[in-house]
Amino acid sequence: MKRTNFICTKCKKSFPIEQVYPRCDICNEPLEVEKVTKGKINEGNILKQTMLERYADFFPFDKADKDISLSEGVTPLVGSPKLASELNIKNILFKNESQNPTWSFKDRGTVVGVQHAISLGYKCIGTVSTGNMAVSVAAYGAKAGLTTFILVRADLPPEKINPIAIYHPILIKVDGDYGKLYFHSLEIGRQNDIYFINSDVPFRVEGCKTIAFEICEQMNFEVPDYVVVPTSSGGNIRGILKGFEEFKLSGLISKVPKMICAQARGCSPIYNAYIKNEATISRVETPHTIAQAIANPYPPSGNEVLRKIKDNGGIIVAVTDEEILQAQKRLAKEGIFGQPASAVPLAAVKKLKKENILNENDTVVCIVTGSGLKSTAALEKHDLKVLNCKLEDLNRLIGNKL
Repeated sequence: MKRTNFICTKCKKSFPIEQVYPRCDICNEPLEVEKVTKGKINEGNILKQTMLERYADFFPFDKADKDISLSEGVTPLVGSPKLASELNIKNILFKNESQNPTWSFKDRGTVVGVQHAISLGYKCIGTVSTGNMAVSVAAYGAKAGLTTFILVRADLPPEKINPIAIYHPILIKVDGDYGKLYFHSLEIGRQNDIYFINSDVPFRVEGCKTIAFEICEQMNFEVPDYVVVPTSSGGNIRGILKGFEEFKLSGLISKVPKMICAQARGCSPIYNAYIKNEATISRVETPHTIAQAIANPYPPSGNEVLRKIKDNGGIIVAVTDEEILQAQKRLAKEGIFGQPASAVPLAAVKKLKKENILNENDTVVCIVTGSGLKSTAALEKHDLKVLNCKLEDLNRLIGNKL
């Protein structure tokens, strides 16, 4: 490992980079790797490099293990002039993270977490998740040949269980308070030498930086005015912001975009604290939203997201399930099938433009965090039509539709 440290995001106490426990022992806030202030992008064909190789200067590893990669990253950044015209903004683009190996952005943080675990000699990894992260850790654990523990809610439906189980991890349904399971798993990891790559642990956040790095490259280092991130635990938005900050410190870009933390109104603890001008979040007791991937009632990085958004001059917004479903439908017209959580950024952009917070000169990037195939139950909420006819009537039916 390169010489660097973990820093507490609140009290700024320093911790050794070899530490696995991801929280400060003084204030219990999340740790993060010290910012890189001098770095460059490795030259060469991006399609022949792993994510960790291309951005090696921005990670503390002496050498990346190519064998653990599933070719994560290098996802499309898709513009929509039609939507920009509809919304009356300059540009709107979608960073389509559903194109990662297990169909979500989680693969970026997982591969970096696995790299850290292996570098420290761990033989067992794990995570607490109800969907995207569980699948990702199970897949990368299988690839790396590590014993992998996946802890999920006791009531998780087969639609979400089977895509995890196919990788043959040690999959455990846990009956109890799921909100407490995140912290409990960290203690279990300490006692049993299991490296838990949970939602906002430092090296998962490090992986999320690469979303910002790629946006910069794809936009020829002319960064957008805003980046909109559907937010659950808070690790992804922290990582994306950190990526922009490190590129600016390294002289690769001239400004850092403002971040928009977007939540579902049915489970929006960060937004609730934001509108009340409170410094700490409170638990949402009865979360209910179609966007289950971001329905975290007590996000472990919630307080840090509040601090980061304030320092960044960004915005926190919440949208309703109706607005999310309309945005999912509109996103599909652009050829992108995102899960409901992935439609939250577009719903947020529509709302903020209507409220005149965004203007006609703004360029906005929305993060599409995961594939709609992860949440097919949500399709029941849409008015989907399928026609039927006999073979001899097919030409007439098609003619009537022209």
